[in-house]
Amino acid sequence: MPHQRTTPRRLLVLSSACVLTAAAALALAPAATAEPATSVAYPSGASATRYSGLALDTCTAPPLASVQAWSSSPYRALGVYVSGVNRTCAQPQLTAPWVASVSQLKWRLLPIHKGLQPPCGARPTDAKISTTPATARSQGTAAATEAVTAAKALGMRPGSALYNDIENYSQTDTTCRTAVLSYLSAWTKELHRVGWVSGVYMNLNLGAAQLAAVYTSTGYARPDALWIARYDGVDSLKGWSGVTDSKWAVHQRAKQFRGGHDETYGGVTLNIDTDRLDAPVATVTHPYKVTSTTALNARTGPSTSYPVAATYAPGTTLDVVCQAPGSKVATTSVWDKLPNGAYVSDHYVGTPSDTGYSSPLPRCTYPYQVTAANGLTERSGPGSGYTAVGTSPNGALAWVTCQRTGTTVGTTKIWDRLDNGHYVSDHYVATPSATTYSKPVPRC
Repeated sequence: MPHQRTTPRRLLVLSSACVLTAAAALALAPAATAEPATSVAYPSGASATRYSGLALDTCTAPPLASVQAWSSSPYRALGVYVSGVNRTCAQPQLTAPWVASVSQLKWRLLPIHKGLQPPCGARPTDAKISTTPATARSQGTAAATEAVTAAKALGMRPGSALYNDIENYSQTDTTCRTAVLSYLSAWTKELHRVGWVSGVYMNLNLGAAQLAAVYTSTGYARPDALWIARYDGVDSLKGWSGVTDSKWAVHQRAKQFRGGHDETYGGVTLNIDTDRLDAPVATVTHPYKVTSTTALNARTGPSTSYPVAATYAPGTTLDVVCQAPGSKVATTSVWDKLPNGAYVSDHYVGTPSDTGYSSPLPRCTYPYQVTAANGLTERSGPGSGYTAVGTSPNGALAWVTCQRTGTTVGTTKIWDRLDNGHYVSDHYVATPSATTYSKPVPRC
């Protein structure tokens, strides 16, 4: 039973769906606050982070020295079990200082909650989800609260993705199926309510296919990301049996494609599972000092035109959440977002770059699910008259960086700029407001 797994699991990847005309999309788009695409209430200091590449996970978080030794490996993301009644491995290394140190080494973290398990599966000794749907939902809400509390204690920020580990279960037991789906729906809704991103980890054939079957169901809230286990050695985020490529399609997938085995880097051997990711992970802050010779103004948005929210003395250490584009100050147009939601010009902060973005800081993004039933057209500008340049399928994450006004679509003139530079009408995105700007997304 390597790394707390009872059987292999896997993830799903999605591809584009067909493009609707504006009129057809309007008719088919569900309300932004309704299931399955529930909105996310990101607090002011939140931002999402994603990782694309190889990852590993181990039952017990390895010592910092081992992570340092693995700097020569192809891995740059690490799964860690942060909470859950069925988390069986001790975690002596998993502390806030460890998280901060690993993050400074430019590793991304995948927080895993191993809580209640299916009533018709997993290990006989595991604590189980109730077969009463209402109770299962309350258990899912409690699981989200527990996971958020644990993640916060480790220094993880709102906007982080948390993955609920659901082991294999019977696919013919309808009562069990309803219990699992009810539990995960409540998990997603509660995470969204408090500003976190919802992930689920499942066996491809013994769980994930059932989650995919209710992808558009108005009875269940849809998670933002899917991490599957299937130990077939195939390093691919597409072509999953039972999960079409049009589901969880935009940086929303991970796959555990090889089970427990030993690998050695830098003279250190670890027993790991191997994963391929293109998915949201944890957001953490990174400390940098104020380099200005006078007090540094922090503003309510990424521009000198925004009001001053606070000031920081020279030499002050700032915890930076993410970086965003804004008005140019001296050599750079990059602004650093702080945990209180304020922004400071990167020109006066000791990040590695004086002109551009600095790794490992992520770009400030706010992912919300696309609600257009047959897909949402991405355009070159904020209006239906601009050239179509892509499509986001139903349920895809719109990785929003900022909002601005454009042509009216449905009930709103707001258009969302995505991190790929394209624009989509906010009418088809599950942001908190259906009519105006949605905090904490800045204006373009």
